[in-house]
Amino acid sequence: MIHTHYRWVIVAAGGLLGCIAIGAMFSLPVFLLPIARETGWSVTGISTAMTVGFLAMAFASMVWGGLSDRWGPRPVVLSGSVLLAASLLAASLAPSLLAFQFVFGLVAGVAVAAVFAPMMACVTGWFDTHRSLAVSLVSAGMGMAPMTMSPFAAWLVTFNDWRSAMQIIALLVAVVMIPASLLVRRAPALEAGGEDPAATDEPQAGMTTRDILKTPQFIILCLTNFFCCATHSGPIFHTVSYAITCGIPMIAAVSIYSIEGLAGMGGRVAFGLLGDRFGAKHILVLGLFAQAFGALAYVFAGGLASFYVVAGLFGFIYAGVMPLYAVIARENFPLRMMGTVIGGTAMAGSLGMALGPVAGGLIYDTFASYTWLYVGSWGIGLGAFLIAMTFKPVPRARAALAAA
Repeated sequence: MIHTHYRWVIVAAGGLLGCIAIGAMFSLPVFLLPIARETGWSVTGISTAMTVGFLAMAFASMVWGGLSDRWGPRPVVLSGSVLLAASLLAASLAPSLLAFQFVFGLVAGVAVAAVFAPMMACVTGWFDTHRSLAVSLVSAGMGMAPMTMSPFAAWLVTFNDWRSAMQIIALLVAVVMIPASLLVRRAPALEAGGEDPAATDEPQAGMTTRDILKTPQFIILCLTNFFCCATHSGPIFHTVSYAITCGIPMIAAVSIYSIEGLAGMGGRVAFGLLGDRFGAKHILVLGLFAQAFGALAYVFAGGLASFYVVAGLFGFIYAGVMPLYAVIARENFPLRMMGTVIGGTAMAGSLGMALGPVAGGLIYDTFASYTWLYVGSWGIGLGAFLIAMTFKPVPRARAALAAA
């Protein structure tokens, strides 16, 4: 009974931690121009900190995931929370652009990675029923960052210089995330000293981490997540600019991104419910197919109303499919390795996310149009769909023993 009730505390803590952590990192676009005006640093140089952050998140995800498997999620998430607060404070005091790129990009990116994969892995272990919904709710909390932390950062920088505003966010991270980290616990199945490697109801129960990383299922999950994120990263980053080139005023164009984010909140919950009812893999495959055509639909958008419609549909779909990767991982790999597995898929996704902004910029500079960005995203999205179609669930240990 305690576990039944406390698992929702884990969900709430995960959503809150993700919202604050991701929101703190994505406050950089809000601070971009104030930092440039005050320091004289180039906008490109400051923006590079975000690219560094994505790459740091990618390569740190699997490391933090592995550590959470070994030590449990609480010390990992707590370490990430302390490191994030320290990195934001250090960034606010950075004397040079290089120092800022290091502490805000590299260090903060590593810190944020300590929250995502370990918390997703933790939540999957607490739920045998409603697992897709639980993971989706944690993801929804993370998705609230642009609608909560970004406006808060904008309000702070309106009345303060950027250094003071960033210090306040660092204080918020420390005051909220550190206590929330203490609420995180290992899944009940692991609290008593770990999972029995010979358990007959666990897939791949007796395999080592190295063995699992070589499985077709893990490789396909990583490739699917990479192509999935590469599909939507370009449209996410460039749609506001695309709308402006279509003659839509700046303020109205920014609202398109807000519509996309709001729709994504609903998508996470809806896809979670559908995943529980019809199976996460089936819903993921259908979602990836729909995502590809959602990206292509931007080609036919012109006025503000059509942008709103497409952004709503696209946001609903791409945000909805993302939590399903963690659910599929839990259904196919042992709980004691969830941090490593989800960290690996998160690494692949972060690398995919890093492609979109650069590719979109190169396409626009070459063709003076964003059309080929969305056509390319459509093609990449179909690739993600086709790769996901090849995924075959890992045989249960019981079935494998019966066949032996």
